[in-house]
Amino acid sequence: MELTVVIVNYRVKYLLEQTLRSVEQAMQGMTGEVIVVDNLSGDDSIAFSRERHPQVHFIENQENVGFARANNQAIMQARGQYTLILNPDTIITPQCLVDGIAWMQSHPRCGAIGARMMDANGVFLPESKRAFPTPWVSFCKIFGLSKIFPRSPWFAKYHLRYLSDQEPQCIDILSGAYMLCRTSVLQQLGGFDEDFFMYGEDIDLSYRIVKAGYENWFLPTPMIHYKGESTHKDSMRYVKVFYDAMLIFYRKHYPRFNIIFYPIVKLGVMVRAGLAMAKRLIKRLLPARVKPVTERWPWVIISDHADQVAQRTGLDNYRSTIPKSGNYNVLIDDGCHTCAQVVEFIRSNTDGGRLAFHIYADRHNIIISPKMS
Repeated sequence: MELTVVIVNYRVKYLLEQTLRSVEQAMQGMTGEVIVVDNLSGDDSIAFSRERHPQVHFIENQENVGFARANNQAIMQARGQYTLILNPDTIITPQCLVDGIAWMQSHPRCGAIGARMMDANGVFLPESKRAFPTPWVSFCKIFGLSKIFPRSPWFAKYHLRYLSDQEPQCIDILSGAYMLCRTSVLQQLGGFDEDFFMYGEDIDLSYRIVKAGYENWFLPTPMIHYKGESTHKDSMRYVKVFYDAMLIFYRKHYPRFNIIFYPIVKLGVMVRAGLAMAKRLIKRLLPARVKPVTERWPWVIISDHADQVAQRTGLDNYRSTIPKSGNYNVLIDDGCHTCAQVVEFIRSNTDGGRLAFHIYADRHNIIISPKMS
């Protein structure tokens, strides 16, 4: 068996089904298996997807055991030569798998591979390639120096923005949203460290892969990641969990820096927590926000059956082609486009933020948008 795909799901019903559809298309002609682990979503995510993808093996946990442990449940029973760790809010293409496996086969020291992740509007996501969070790298990240000097090899090493995202790069850290690994390496290392509940486990695993003598590579093959739309990064919980994960990593891999780094991280947590509280307070005090500007933009429908899509979605006034200027919502009908075509359309038509892309899932008669959870 060539490939095992592992997906941990938590309350993203339609996004999960879309991800499974893209995986199904990407794996055509390959021997493999797909394992979905559900962390007690409390909705009908699994029943909904099981009906449409009966070939997938589903594991239904009776509690939310976290990202690391849920992945390990599937990793330890993976039968593929390669294992793809994949988020349930992604769209991959056949080329992601073809390029990744070919690179593994021609680079014996390669332990894991990441792809060129884009958000739902085709904007490159910098977490596709990162450096290890050494004390200096972490200091620059926590206190904003990496944002002030985004292209500096000295200050902005965390996201490696000075390295091209259009060429293969040997890097330190891969994102847990898409991580194609040698199954033997994953199982040898015991999978993810379950001390991490959420966030940081991909950094830890990337570190241990390199420590074991392998390399991590970034490949410029495009894919879409909705980037955890159900996670509110202004929330106190996010701030606490994210920086607690950083502390776990430091205690484990940089113990000699604990005395110096611990108070710095704690200060960073206090600063970020204070900002999160201030944002929430401002939102409560200010009048209710008007609708997002994209909801007021006109629509373009990309479909072989645009009139039918317009009728079913209630989008009466629409265009069939994207004008050369102006702001538009672009609705791509996946009933007449493969997932690979959807990804390529978004990649090639991204235009400085003037277009907001959405996908019309004709089989469900819903519009899948970046902000849906």
